[in-house]
Amino acid sequence: MRTHHTARRGLLVTALGLALAAAITACSSSSSSSSSAPTSPSASATTSSAAPTTAPTTAAASPSAAASTPAATGTAAAIAAITKNWVTFFNGKTPAATRETLVQDGSQFATELKAQASSAQSEAAGASVQKVTLTSATQAAVGYTILISGSPVLAGQKGTAVLESGTWKVSLTSFCGLLALQNGGKAVAGCPAS
Repeated sequence: MRTHHTARRGLLVTALGLALAAAITACSSSSSSSSSAPTSPSASATTSSAAPTTAPTTAAASPSAAASTPAATGTAAAIAAITKNWVTFFNGKTPAATRETLVQDGSQFATELKAQASSAQSEAAGASVQKVTLTSATQAAVGYTILISGSPVLAGQKGTAVLESGTWKVSLTSFCGLLALQNGGKAVAGCPAS
């Protein structure tokens, strides 16, 4: 039984490494993110699973009234942008330069993102977003799953998106948490010590 657990952990670490490689590459689709939707199977799966998140959890009692208010429209647009950028960041086919623009303080991880993107296995990585909840005008809670070849390898993950320079990005805390998990629990250079 211990051998099975060790083998599964090894697969998880490999999958996480691939997902992180994909995530790092997805950082640069800031303002043109609406025209460059990912075409991977995991991206299309995410679109369907993200649909429920377009209605904010703090919506008014009447959905039609809430949708007509500028705040609700802005919230729906923010949730859509967060979902799209999160999926793009973790998509293994997204170029490293793009990923750098989709993670908070991405320029400090440029070298690592390029290294991860060069992995042949990273192309299978992806993510699906199950829920986005805006917690402020510049921050949101994100419920997501890391995928490899469309299959979940890290389900039920909780992360944070931040609005930085007009673009919703994977937060430094969320990204560094995944990097530490990949690195056996140790903080990676450029990340705050946990």
